[in-house]
Amino acid sequence: MKLTAEDKQIIRVLQDDLPDTIRPYEALALKLGISEDKLLERISIYLEKGILRRLGAVVRHQKVGYNHNMLVVWRVPDHLVLSIGKKMASYPEITHCYERATLPQWPYNLFTMVHGTTNEACESFIKKLSRENVIDDYQVLTSLKELKKTSMKYFV
Repeated sequence: MKLTAEDKQIIRVLQDDLPDTIRPYEALALKLGISEDKLLERISIYLEKGILRRLGAVVRHQKVGYNHNMLVVWRVPDHLVLSIGKKMASYPEITHCYERATLPQWPYNLFTMVHGTTNEACESFIKKLSRENVIDDYQVLTSLKELKKTSMKYFV
């Protein structure tokens, strides 16, 4: 699919924060000078064609009171990774949950990012996950500082 000037303008607008309104796509469409229906149709086409892979929100966890986070790496039997990963990903305390390939010196195949209001809350939650999923082999890696989060910008 060849992108038109209008497509590029839509993609530029989608890269910014969504307006803080009940109908954010309507506000974006107004900014673009098109209908909300047309904007939503174009977004669907971009997703279908693979021009956009996803639309997602970035939550600045510190701004909502979750000032502590810990990356937890788990050694999960291969046949259980999908089911345990889905279960862990369902908790609001976990913002990232993904499988990684193992290495001989690094046997951990499931990674979760746990957020909490205190270190103690994070640690307690991690112990709960360990008990519920019967996984004793895990490591907790604490963030020392937050790095700047940025996304790619296209057609700027």
